[in-house]
Amino acid sequence: MAATTNGTVTRADIEGKLREIRGEVDATADTAKPYALAAGIALAIGVVALAYTMGRRKGRKRTTVVEVRRV
Repeated sequence: MAATTNGTVTRADIEGKLREIRGEVDATADTAKPYALAAGIALAIGVVALAYTMGRRKGRKRTTVVEVRRV
């Protein structure tokens, strides 16, 4: 939409431009959602795997070794 002939911008001009911009943003957001979801799932799996690995390591360090000898 263009401004009127005398150079003033009307409310309809502004609303039309905002609708146009919002349409572009919505389309971009819809195409990015699957990638963001996949990245979020991969991050969650990585955090769980790291916590599991660090927990196992800490458990091994603190394990008490009991040695039984018969005399």
